Amino acid sequence: MTQAKLIDGNAFSAGLRDEITARVHEIRDGHRVTPGLAVVLVGEDPASQVYVRNKNKRAAECGMTSFEHILPADTPEKHLLTLIEGLNDDPMVHGILVQLPLPRHIDSQKVIEAIRPDKDVDGFHPWNVGKLAAGGVGLIPCTPLGSMMMLRDHLGQLSGMKAIVVGRSNIVGKPMAHLLIRENCTVTVAHSQTRDLPGEVRAADIVIAAVGKPEMIKGDWIKPGATVIDVGINRVPAEGGKTRLVGDVDFAGAVKVAGAITPVPGGVGPMTIACLLRNTLTAAARLHRLDIPEAHPWN
Repeated sequence: MTQAKLIDGNAFSAGLRDEITARVHEIRDGHRVTPGLAVVLVGEDPASQVYVRNKNKRAAECGMTSFEHILPADTPEKHLLTLIEGLNDDPMVHGILVQLPLPRHIDSQKVIEAIRPDKDVDGFHPWNVGKLAAGGVGLIPCTPLGSMMMLRDHLGQLSGMKAIVVGRSNIVGKPMAHLLIRENCTVTVAHSQTRDLPGEVRAADIVIAAVGKPEMIKGDWIKPGATVIDVGINRVPAEGGKTRLVGDVDFAGAVKVAGAITPVPGGVGPMTIACLLRNTLTAAARLHRLDIPEAHPWN
């Protein structure tokens, strides 16, 4: 039995970061502009700390300026909004990212809306959400953007294909559906109320799993030859009291049926940070009205 091709997110993201590095050097040397990324972390969540550290490390590796703001968990909402206002006005900062989730006493939506849309490298501001939905030019959420890049790299043209997005979150599911529609796919968005989910998945040429439930999508749900992008990152118990990471797709079953699939870990995850850097470069170029080639264009 032939197994699916593995879509290597580690290799793809490394190539994308190399392209971004070349573009950063180009605008730094030619226009005296160094893209700057400000990352704000409120609280001491260990996973968020690691994630923020990796973002800053990758930004520095690409030649960008990294600004790190670590705030205590009890920081008043007003103080966070004041910090964001200052970053909005700082000409050295081209991208602003506030690490989610935030402590309960802080209104996440209010914080997202406080970020200038042209510096919103997460792509979560309502202005960018609206631009994506309407087919305009904005900043695209990083995980859907990375997923689309890998899809286009593997499949080429997506026009006419049937795609299903399992999950309807604002962060992944909804923007992913809009990107697929832009590519002329016929798109189904599935969720907890979807009837006959296995049947809906079996009809799809492209499956985007972003539901947040470990190994929920079984191998026998997958259409033979379909391309599977597994966005899920779930930690589950393993032998010896340890844990392991799995996706939203039953990889062992799906790999025997699919034409191509992203592994977990090593699939979509690495692309998220790479696309954050790409958005920061894009934001810097737009803010300074620089006409530079897109790093690994997908459309």
